[in-house]
Amino acid sequence: MLPLISLLAAELVCLVSGAEVIRDTTTPPAYGQTVSENLFIVNRELAPDGFQRSTVLAGFNSSGGTFPGPLISGNKGDRFSLNVTDQLTDPSMVRSTSIHWHGLFQKTTNYADGVAFVSQCPIAANHSFLYDFQVPDQAGTFWYHSHLAVQYCDGLRGPLVIYDPQDPQAYLYDVDDETTVLTIADWFHNTSTELIAAAVAPPADATLINGQGRYAGGPAVPLAVINVQQGKRYRFRMISIACDANHNVSIDGHKLTIIEVDGENHEPVTVDSIQIFPGQRYSFVLDANQPVDNYWVRALSSSGLGLLASPFAGGLNSGILRYQGAPDADPTTTNFTGVQLTESMLHPLENPSAPGLPFPGGADKVLNLTLGFNLPAQFLMNGTQYIPPTAPVLLQILSGAQAAQDLLPPGSVYTLPINSTIEINFFGNNTPGGPHPFHLHGHSFSVVRSATNTSYNYDNPVRRDVTSVAVANQTTIRFVTDNPGPWFLHCHIDLHLEFGLAVVMAEAPAEVKATDITTPAWDQLCPIYDSLTPAQLP
Repeated sequence: MLPLISLLAAELVCLVSGAEVIRDTTTPPAYGQTVSENLFIVNRELAPDGFQRSTVLAGFNSSGGTFPGPLISGNKGDRFSLNVTDQLTDPSMVRSTSIHWHGLFQKTTNYADGVAFVSQCPIAANHSFLYDFQVPDQAGTFWYHSHLAVQYCDGLRGPLVIYDPQDPQAYLYDVDDETTVLTIADWFHNTSTELIAAAVAPPADATLINGQGRYAGGPAVPLAVINVQQGKRYRFRMISIACDANHNVSIDGHKLTIIEVDGENHEPVTVDSIQIFPGQRYSFVLDANQPVDNYWVRALSSSGLGLLASPFAGGLNSGILRYQGAPDADPTTTNFTGVQLTESMLHPLENPSAPGLPFPGGADKVLNLTLGFNLPAQFLMNGTQYIPPTAPVLLQILSGAQAAQDLLPPGSVYTLPINSTIEINFFGNNTPGGPHPFHLHGHSFSVVRSATNTSYNYDNPVRRDVTSVAVANQTTIRFVTDNPGPWFLHCHIDLHLEFGLAVVMAEAPAEVKATDITTPAWDQLCPIYDSLTPAQLP
């Protein structure tokens, strides 16, 4: 270990007291405050669709977790001090953990990005780690999830919202609070370790809206109910916390006006349905201008239940939008197929142009990444399967490794120069299991060529942090390297990542500073994890 890092105190590597945090859940904290939370990671028997199974959940107290995990919220400019305590005990699933704060840039705090074996070693059971970072210039809809193995498929996923007190589009809506956070998830009756052992993910057993749903042949458990009042406009913050399927989301009788994409404000665009891929987020405004009644909220899965002849029968793939004054009853509304969102319809509200010059290859550095697959379950990027190194990439950089050929895993690390425009071309190469939603940590990017297009847009392309790569097409993104550190670039279908569909972008490694690591005990994570016996793993 580096001497400078070794000087950091280790007193936080212990169980915290378990005292509950008193929270005001009605309003987000005031501007510029510190948001402090204790987040406990626990095992719990849960039956969100009527089928009981052991899960991995997050909660604000040690007595239990929830699915989805509790909302973490703050304001643009806030500091977040999030102490994660691992209390996992179930040996049938992974018992260590790490938490990624999806969509937050973590500028100068790469160590807090939460990616096992890229920015940290996992947190071992019966230990804790403090993620301490600031969000100086971001606002929007984000989320958090495990970033170790396929653990988030077991339930460790929840919403994170950064409010903007000066939101330039606040005039478009009346309500924006915890009741308008909308999570879309797939749910498996198998544990993540069983999914890995099977090598190929079976179709999800259920689609969960705000943590509730039904499976085919299962009991008629309650569905999620979203309450609205006629005459008001609601900003719904929709998050795909799915680990495999994408979903086509619509609300009977209502238009959806999109104003934010993956934490980036966009010009309003009105559609009837939104296809949302794992990891993506959309804020849309819904005008509650219809007759007082109940309306189906539909989240049609791309696999499993979504392929049934009657995919909404008996409340499958569904929730309920309920107007104040409507009876407590299932809707009788019908689905309408109208305008479906495509990425080419989305244009950033501020600074819309893509970096670089307006032609293919008009960047300081161009990378071509070709997806691939070998049986039985090996995904490749440029012919190389990503296999996590034993030492995190960040630790390797701080220990003196700089060049791509010196950084592990071999063939999976690409070094990028500082303050440069980067263009990445993804080629689907008929790789099975697609479309593949790719997420870049540490950045938003301009999608100058979307998966469904053959043309380019450099003037005002969608800007986001997750975009799909089609099975047999090209996707091109651009971003500027203004955030030194190792940043993961990976498919957000979690089993595809587990089987190797990822690379690491080592951005300006010479600019990465040990002094940026302000949390005590970061340098103790690896020795503790490495000391675990085989009986304590997975």
